[in-house]
Amino acid sequence: MKRFSLILGSFLSFALLMQAPYAMSKPSELAKPSDSATVSPQMVGLPDFTALVEENSPVVVNISTTKKITRKAPPQFRGMPEEMLRHFFGIPGFQLPEQDNRGAPDEGDQQESHSLGSGFIVSADGYILTNNHVIDGADDIVVRMRNRQELKATVVGTDARTDVALLKVDAKDLPVAKIGRSNNLKPGQWVVAIGEPFGLDYTVTHGIVSAVGRSLPDDTYVPFIQTDVPINPGNSGGPLFNLSGEVVGVNAQIYSKSGGSMGLSFSIPIDIAMNVAEQLMDNGKVSRGFLGVQVQEVTSDLSKSFGLDVPTGALVGQTYPDTPAERAGIRAGDIILEFNGSKVTKSADLPPLVGVTKVNTPVKVKLLRQGKEITVKVKLTELDKAEQLADLEQGESESDRLGAMVESLSKEDLDALNLPFGVLVKSTSSGAASKAGILPGDILVTIDFQPVKSVDVLKQILKEAPEGRSLPVRVVRNKRSLFLPLVLGK
Repeated sequence: MKRFSLILGSFLSFALLMQAPYAMSKPSELAKPSDSATVSPQMVGLPDFTALVEENSPVVVNISTTKKITRKAPPQFRGMPEEMLRHFFGIPGFQLPEQDNRGAPDEGDQQESHSLGSGFIVSADGYILTNNHVIDGADDIVVRMRNRQELKATVVGTDARTDVALLKVDAKDLPVAKIGRSNNLKPGQWVVAIGEPFGLDYTVTHGIVSAVGRSLPDDTYVPFIQTDVPINPGNSGGPLFNLSGEVVGVNAQIYSKSGGSMGLSFSIPIDIAMNVAEQLMDNGKVSRGFLGVQVQEVTSDLSKSFGLDVPTGALVGQTYPDTPAERAGIRAGDIILEFNGSKVTKSADLPPLVGVTKVNTPVKVKLLRQGKEITVKVKLTELDKAEQLADLEQGESESDRLGAMVESLSKEDLDALNLPFGVLVKSTSSGAASKAGILPGDILVTIDFQPVKSVDVLKQILKEAPEGRSLPVRVVRNKRSLFLPLVLGK
């Protein structure tokens, strides 16, 4: 019995000893392991977004728009199935117009198109920031607050290049979003989005910053914030918050093959969006700097030939005549390392830096020229007032309405393509051409059934083309002909 008692006592002592560290430690102590300890997943707390959402939801608004659309098709398409017309023109319920006794088509039927988006309040007296594509072409804009109050909004100004729009509602003492600094963002940081995906108002989603300074095709003036926050149609224009409840971005784009979130979301940095908003508030338009260079990426092979240890900077391929770059002495072959105090790591870094720089103000540009670093001073001119590159290169033209750089084709090129006429699309911006699906390398043959015989003819067609109506455009791509729907702005 005594022996049994000793064995039992030893067992109980061992059990108490094993339990002692857990029984005596407080939960808070478990969250402070030593530097040499391994942190288990159970010991790391995830952020609680409750307070952030409750505090900041009132600054988020829902934006609904109404647009009047004329359903109209050219008489050449008479008899074509409606589904095919819908495919070509992208308008639901597309119908052929009836003809009157004189054989002329009527103006077609009008219908209303409705869309939803998001935005956020940036001033107590009713200024609201959103995406340009949310309100583009809208005839009526209604803003709904968190308390369900609905107010009609007017457009103060828009900037298609950054996809930013500033609205105004008649109200006072509104809650205002706290504006942060997108320049301080780093990959891995938590971020939260509040918006109206698929019309489900005040939906909260979260994720992390996947990358910063992301350059997307046709968006040269925006170094996007990439996140894995679930963003869907209806989130556009809504705010992206950091954990301090500060707006660090404006949700703008998603990459999707299905129409839903795939974990690739892109937001406009708030530093750029607020710069645009302030200019729109003050002047109703955006003034953007113009340098006048064509740049390319510095590859690994090129970096060695230019004497660089690592690829960096923007290589100047061409300096256009009578531009700020030429006047400052910037030459082809120079590598731009810094612009106005900011490092240029890759060629895509340069356009946003130039775009936000004040015009007619001297700024320093650090260059690498034949292995030596030099600094020059440059005064930028305004982009919209600068001489168009179309006039700098013979046979080329750039149209703001089309949003594309085009070039005339020689007779030999046309014969090789078995085409009587057409112009080559060299590049596209974030404008009508890009939205229609026109790609660099396409041959533009007709617009609204009018033959594009030259660059000058194209200019005249675009000058006379109606605004806001879907026009059939024929292009030749990889020797195959296809039609695309083109909607021109002003």
